[in-house]
Amino acid sequence: MATKTLTITEDAYERLLKMKEKNESFSEVIVKHFPKRSLSELIGILTHKEAEELRTNIMERRKASRERVDRIAQRLQ
Repeated sequence: MATKTLTITEDAYERLLKMKEKNESFSEVIVKHFPKRSLSELIGILTHKEAEELRTNIMERRKASRERVDRIAQRLQ
């Protein structure tokens, strides 16, 4: 299993330590308390209006990003 080294504050470490059981690793604590979530769990969090505003903003950002990439590509040719 691959591992990663993390830098956390003393406060974060103390909080994890309090959650940790005797024979449990910090990785097990994190996985237990922060499980993977399904997108379906997000259903109902936004109102229809909020969802439409978010969708519009995402589409505008994507368009701006594509245009920026196109301008850069033009300059590189």
